[in-house]
Amino acid sequence: MNPATEDHERLLIEAAQKDPSRFAELYEENFGRVWAFVIRRVRDRSAAQDVTSEVFHQALANVKKFEWRGVPFAAWLYRIAANAVADHFARAAREAGRGEREAVSDVTEREIENVERRASLFRSVDRLPADQRRVLVMRFGEERSIREIASALGRSEGAVKQLQWRGLQTLRANMGENHG
Repeated sequence: MNPATEDHERLLIEAAQKDPSRFAELYEENFGRVWAFVIRRVRDRSAAQDVTSEVFHQALANVKKFEWRGVPFAAWLYRIAANAVADHFARAAREAGRGEREAVSDVTEREIENVERRASLFRSVDRLPADQRRVLVMRFGEERSIREIASALGRSEGAVKQLQWRGLQTLRANMGENHG
């Protein structure tokens, strides 16, 4: 994220923290990303609409707790989205257990495990050094190319690749410790 974009986003966040009606600007800038994230995981349009709505409802309710750390606001939203997707699948599993459905399929259980793993991954990414975190969020969360990231951060492509590599190595080590 370049300094001008970072400043703009920080100002939008501060405005929304003071006046919740200003959250609409953050919503407009981030809706597409969050929707894409949710629909790729949920695969059902109606459920994805509900989950996306829940993400922004939670974000609005908690925007005053958001602390600026130089990481895109979208990273915070992705973490909320990962948890909302996990909650969605957990609710579906509970409902299935109550007889509203015959049984939870293996696919659904695997999806729940994958979402929980992703939520854990988001927490691990949040603990990375700022530069590594920023590169990984842009590369994998926002699906930007190395060239785009280098341009946005004012760094060489080699430096971005190195930050990505270090971040991924740290995540592998952390995830290995947490998940065997």
